[in-house]
Amino acid sequence: MKNLFKPLLAAALALACAAVAAAEPPLKFGVGLFQPDRERNDATYKPLAQHLAARLGRPVELRTVDSWEGLAKSLANGETDLALMGPWGYVLAQHAADAQVVSTILYDGKPEYFAIIVTHPDSGIKTVADLKGRNFAFGDKGSTSGYLIPLHFFMSQGIDPDRYFSKVLHTRHQAIETQVAAGQLDAGADYNRNRNAMIEQGLIKAERSKIIWQSAPLPNDAFAVSARLFKDKAFVARLQAALAEVGPLLKTRPDLLPPHYTGFVSTDNGFYKPIRDAGLATGKLLPK
Repeated sequence: MKNLFKPLLAAALALACAAVAAAEPPLKFGVGLFQPDRERNDATYKPLAQHLAARLGRPVELRTVDSWEGLAKSLANGETDLALMGPWGYVLAQHAADAQVVSTILYDGKPEYFAIIVTHPDSGIKTVADLKGRNFAFGDKGSTSGYLIPLHFFMSQGIDPDRYFSKVLHTRHQAIETQVAAGQLDAGADYNRNRNAMIEQGLIKAERSKIIWQSAPLPNDAFAVSARLFKDKAFVARLQAALAEVGPLLKTRPDLLPPHYTGFVSTDNGFYKPIRDAGLATGKLLPK
């Protein structure tokens, strides 16, 4: 009788645990538009969402948010629970609603990347000084490399973009690279990871894209959680452990992250101080 009771008890406990997990609402996972379009972005990050759902024991609903500013707002207002987002978007969400980073993504084993300014070889532009009177494209105003960091650089050089350039545009990173390479734009702001990926995918030709400025190293994209979830320290620990597993799993599950991304490392808010400092220096982030 005892031998029969144990399997029945185990089965009952398993059913009870499954019922509790099912009763919990899905985690809403927002991902920035890292890929050329929403469909490709969703397909790229679906395996990561499935991995997190399995490790956390509750459903994870993936949603691509096509602007960094929009993703920051959705994390701040409770529409998003988890987010893989650019550094400036994270700082905005942290400043507005106390969202918190738990991990930073690794690119070729490093938790950092670079903002760049690109032009095309036929433009005659060799330095930032040559940009005067030309047209220039920034990313959206929630972008780190596409807006905040180049703006901070221009301001440090005494450059007011609205007066320095003949025309200022705001568009997506992929569009900036495509239009610069086609000669439709004189120059624009981007980041090295995006340029590298577009060249590797054949979306632009390397010989049609020329870097004329590169920033100091910047902290890579943040995996952040809402202030509400961050209070649950046990959940945060499980999430960080699930993210830490991704790197080793890539040997057998290369679909978990796009090429060159090699996992996650646990970090905290202090790692993003350079971005916060740039936000304060440009006046785009007001002191609390």
